[in-house]
Amino acid sequence: MPEIVLLLLRFGFLVLLWLFVLSAVRVIRTDLAHGAPRPARSRGGAPAGRQKRSQARALVVTQGALAGTKVGLGEGPLTIGRADTSTLVLTDDYASNHHARLVPGDGAWLLEDLGSTNGTYLDRERVTGPTPVPLGTPIRIGKTVMELRK
Repeated sequence: MPEIVLLLLRFGFLVLLWLFVLSAVRVIRTDLAHGAPRPARSRGGAPAGRQKRSQARALVVTQGALAGTKVGLGEGPLTIGRADTSTLVLTDDYASNHHARLVPGDGAWLLEDLGSTNGTYLDRERVTGPTPVPLGTPIRIGKTVMELRK
């Protein structure tokens, strides 16, 4: 085999190896970014959930494959996605594994998109940062629609 072909094969293998390493690092960074949430803080510096409680007591799926499903809201965050580790596991093809998160905030629940492919929508507006969710406002993830209720 000519030497130039061997050199090109070696170079190609090295490029593939680096692509693999970089993709592994990207996956690890994404998983770390979606780890444990930090509690929301109020102006006084204390965790927000201790000062004022939200009136919402449940997340109810109103449309989609899981219509009628009710998930109680506690003190901690609620994760939504296709991953088995999510609090609300969606069977929606348009949902990401770690799609969105509801976090208790200062008197309201905050909706966060976790870098999903197709986006998270609160009443037809795409969620770009932590957004307060009023009671009865539709949250859409793919074909699944849900809302907070008392």
